[in-house]
Amino acid sequence: MQNKLSPEAFSKYIDERLKKRRFSLLLKRFVDIVLSLIGITILLIPFIIISVIIKLTSKGPVFYRQERIKKGDVPFRIFKFRTMVQDADKKGMLITVGEDKRITGIGKFLRKSKIDELPQLINVFIGDMSFVGPRPEVPKYTALYDEYQKNILKIRPGITDLASIKYKDEASVLAKSENPEETYINEIMQEKLRINLEYIEKISVIQDIKLIVITILEVIGFEINEQKD
Repeated sequence: MQNKLSPEAFSKYIDERLKKRRFSLLLKRFVDIVLSLIGITILLIPFIIISVIIKLTSKGPVFYRQERIKKGDVPFRIFKFRTMVQDADKKGMLITVGEDKRITGIGKFLRKSKIDELPQLINVFIGDMSFVGPRPEVPKYTALYDEYQKNILKIRPGITDLASIKYKDEASVLAKSENPEETYINEIMQEKLRINLEYIEKISVIQDIKLIVITILEVIGFEINEQKD
């Protein structure tokens, strides 16, 4: 639909699609609140254990609170378990490339198992994010969005989305590039935005459930592969 409409017409089209799905979006928010609260409660003790391990194995805070952009082009601080050395953003790029030397020992495990993403349940509960939605970007990259792509910022960002599943090995792909950041901006980010604009056009609770199941299967699949190796 994007290629058939002007930026203004496409923006109105997205507004209308979201308006028609108002009930689904309200239900989506209700599910987010309930499930995130349950998740935080169940994972409280594991969170404490992981926090202690992070503090004992490297200097710095337990959480990584990078600034991202949410619905309405509003900045917020994302919650993630810290998987890199302290002040990693000042010691390299904003993206992770290959076997990034900034990643700590425990950080490698947390990243591969996706456990580092779990504290985002806090962001979901307070309304910054949703379980499913376009992954929130840093201001540096959202500033590059064209008029079509800015429609991504009309819904809450998510912990998981189809684009993230497709590019689950993003760091490895970027490691093969002579200019990783340029490759990310001009190729990977563009494709992610295309996928997420399609998601917004078809947004529904059923679609979200499917993406959550796919995400869980991807994580389980990783663990199974590790055991086979």
